[in-house]
Amino acid sequence: MSRVQEPSRRTVLAVAVAAAVTGTAAPAAAAPRPAAADEPGGAQARPIDYHAWTTHREWRSGTAQGTRAVSGRRPGVVIGAPAGRTDYTDPHTGTTAAWDYATWTSPVHRLAVPATEAVASWNAHTPDGTWIQVELLGTYSDGTETPWYVMGRWAAGDQDIKRTSVDDQTDGRSTIWTDTFAIDDASTGLRLTAYRLRLTLYRRPGTHLTPTVWRLGAMGSDIPDRFTVPASTPGLAQELAVPRYSQEIHKGQYPEYDSGGEAWCSPTSSQMIVEYWGGRLTREQLSWVDPSYADPQVDHAARFTYDHQYEGCGNWPFNAAYAATFEGLQGVVTRLASLTDLETLIAAGIPAITSQSFLKTELTGAGYGTSGHLMTVIGFTADGDVIANDPASADDAAVRRVYLRREFENIWLRTKRYNASGKVVSGTGGVCYLYFPAHPSPRQRKALALVGVH
Repeated sequence: MSRVQEPSRRTVLAVAVAAAVTGTAAPAAAAPRPAAADEPGGAQARPIDYHAWTTHREWRSGTAQGTRAVSGRRPGVVIGAPAGRTDYTDPHTGTTAAWDYATWTSPVHRLAVPATEAVASWNAHTPDGTWIQVELLGTYSDGTETPWYVMGRWAAGDQDIKRTSVDDQTDGRSTIWTDTFAIDDASTGLRLTAYRLRLTLYRRPGTHLTPTVWRLGAMGSDIPDRFTVPASTPGLAQELAVPRYSQEIHKGQYPEYDSGGEAWCSPTSSQMIVEYWGGRLTREQLSWVDPSYADPQVDHAARFTYDHQYEGCGNWPFNAAYAATFEGLQGVVTRLASLTDLETLIAAGIPAITSQSFLKTELTGAGYGTSGHLMTVIGFTADGDVIANDPASADDAAVRRVYLRREFENIWLRTKRYNASGKVVSGTGGVCYLYFPAHPSPRQRKALALVGVH
């Protein structure tokens, strides 16, 4: 997520709200589940609920104030007649401007698994002069509600507003940490049982511009506290031909975007999969990049995933939204339950970007430790080991790595770990980005459904 050798801000924030375990910080998570819920091989109850609105019928099911649903090959929601006008002062530029706006509010989605965390993600087209805001209103297990939390203010470009998360959002029971809703103290038994999402679409007054939102969803999860996960059984030997890019060759480039390339694991991974699916940037789009830089598309991805509040390129939904700016692509943020889930996706030709943290000694062959890092899983060897494009490599030629299956699945799926100081800190619990065609093949659609993405 951030620099390979330094604590990411997400890790620091997660620890700040963690429950106390043996006098040290630990992640807010549910009590351990019975062993039967975690069978080897990935046959387990799925403590994850990803839900999205994508069809014309689903867009029509929401509450519209100035928006309208549009049909066609890729249904969505747009501004019809604005509901009003408001001023927005950009906290990162100090500029105040007037904007026409319209809103769309989803029906209530009741989570299949009451959740300790939730992450929203979206796919949208925002032409110059437009932007969107995504909010979440949750219902707790005691029947009370959260405030409307801002999950992101986003535009594909950066000339109108600076895309941003919003800090200092809490009601004393839950908090927004950059892009993640989290119950403050999961040990109390409090959970998120349902939510609504609200879109606000903005455009310059006096124009007929509009954003178009094609996908809006959220992943809720209640991953059990665990330092280790059951070993899965290898079931696939296959490798996908995904482009290889190193973040390390961009060290020192454009330090205004998260201090430069050494922190660009997330956008570098995103760009690999975007190009795997055929996404390409034009010479005009890359004209701002110093022509002496290799792989300028990675610099571009860093700039256009950058979160000006988080001050980094590792905002999960912003990366998924960036991928969906390429024609014919969509992206989601979710969690997977096992390496078996990853095998299901790889077998259908779908690579995945995984988030993990580990000590140098915990991942053989990595050569580094990290409190938060993204890499791209592209396949499995005949022995079941993980083939990953790891952007934390000296150059593009060194990006392809093979990591031991047992080590990889544990560092990716656990929710607790010991850091270099011996303190208990959080793990990511199977977080991943999935980018796939806007119109998946039947085989791809089936694989996505098997891992909970529709």
